[in-house]
Amino acid sequence: MPLACLSALLTCLASLLWGAGDVGPWQALQVLAGQGSDQARFVVLELRAPRTLIGMVVGMMLACGGALMQVVARNPLAEPGLLGVSAGASFAVAVALLLGMEATGMHVMVAQSGALLGCLFVMSTVRMSGARQDPVRLVLAGAALSSLLVALTSLALLIDQRAADEIRFWVIGSLAGRSLEALYSSLPSILLAVLLTLWLARPLSAMVLGEQVASGLGHHPKRVRKVAILVVALLVGASTALAGPVAFVGLAVPYVARALCGADVRRTLWLCLPLGVTMLLSADVVSRLVVPPSELPLGVLTTLMGAPVLIAVVRARRLPAL
Repeated sequence: MPLACLSALLTCLASLLWGAGDVGPWQALQVLAGQGSDQARFVVLELRAPRTLIGMVVGMMLACGGALMQVVARNPLAEPGLLGVSAGASFAVAVALLLGMEATGMHVMVAQSGALLGCLFVMSTVRMSGARQDPVRLVLAGAALSSLLVALTSLALLIDQRAADEIRFWVIGSLAGRSLEALYSSLPSILLAVLLTLWLARPLSAMVLGEQVASGLGHHPKRVRKVAILVVALLVGASTALAGPVAFVGLAVPYVARALCGADVRRTLWLCLPLGVTMLLSADVVSRLVVPPSELPLGVLTTLMGAPVLIAVVRARRLPAL
């Protein structure tokens, strides 16, 4: 845990020091020390600092959302980005934009509603015969849903050119240009998700041992599962409203956390917080530096980082013959 927190702090510092523009690390350090030019202060404090803060929150939400979904689905491949939950949130916002929605706060509510529908579809798939024992079938169903929703969202670009630039954000995912206003509008739902997650930690730990064991310990698996789905929708919807769809964070971070601390749900959730910050901000910093003055989409970098983890998880399990 201390090393994970240290890595999160270092990536936060890197996010403040490096980025597009003429302000280098030394000038950024001067600003952090209370000095520096007006231009450097503007770049670091008005552009990089809000972006770093939003990246921290998004990384933590996606990591915890993925960990919760994997426990509820009892599937190590259950990840909001892979299973269409993030795509559902993006599609819902794209439709709302086409209908004329402009208020930033509404983006969060619409994205969370879309994420909730995506979660319900995923969980209904889990309840299909055999899907619980076959993690690949769940991923295939989620990939089909995600591809359909991404295609429909892209189609919206052709329908309304006026909103095309804003809708494009909901297709690729990025932290560029996001304001703290969007984060403030997400805070009530994030706080609710945190409180519910604290309540869920103990019953979810019992459910890892099996639903019968959890029932014997006095928990209610059905009720716990419903609340967990709501929490995932709140977390993924809010993160999508802030940064667009970002895949693989909810898969890679819980996988690494379990490898470091074991199967204990509570320890995994705590460890997901700094590890989620580390992965998302590392990808964001690299996305700013690879092709200056432009940026790579954040989702491209998280995919490059998370795809090897997906391969490792799949290879670690017995797969059906095709």
